[in-house]
Amino acid sequence: MSGNQKWYTVYTKARWEKKVHALLLERGIDAYCPLNRVRKKWSDRIKWVEEPLFKSYVFVKVCEEEKAAVRMVNGVVNFVYWLGKPAVIKDKEIETIRKFLDEYSEVEAIPFDLKKDSRVTILKGPLMDKKARVVKVFNKKVQVVIEGIGFYLVAVIDRTNAGMTTAK
Repeated sequence: MSGNQKWYTVYTKARWEKKVHALLLERGIDAYCPLNRVRKKWSDRIKWVEEPLFKSYVFVKVCEEEKAAVRMVNGVVNFVYWLGKPAVIKDKEIETIRKFLDEYSEVEAIPFDLKKDSRVTILKGPLMDKKARVVKVFNKKVQVVIEGIGFYLVAVIDRTNAGMTTAK
């Protein structure tokens, strides 16, 4: 195993997350399937069960040479891609998921998407740390308005450079 391992997300067959996780571990591949503890109610009983937090997703920490072995695991459909490349997940984000699940039960993962009128903070580039409002969303670009010096500056930025904020 190489020292340049990164976390990636693999897409699995439906309801195969736990099986894929076990198969990856059997092959010596570092994998993480975040499990959420939820209460299920049947007609005769209530029981706590562990369900995957992210449906059809499992995280793997591999180097470039190990990606082919991951794809060969039964139940793995492919890596999740972002902008034409397998999406890299930061170690810090995996650690945040782990800590959050350790602290809370019955967690819900809600995907967010950049939509018109969303408030964002520019994460990098010449407009870094500026607050903006999304005006248009394109395939790989977002057009934002930066409200600053009494003017609206309109810039088209890469989607990966706009982080969601809660400010209104």
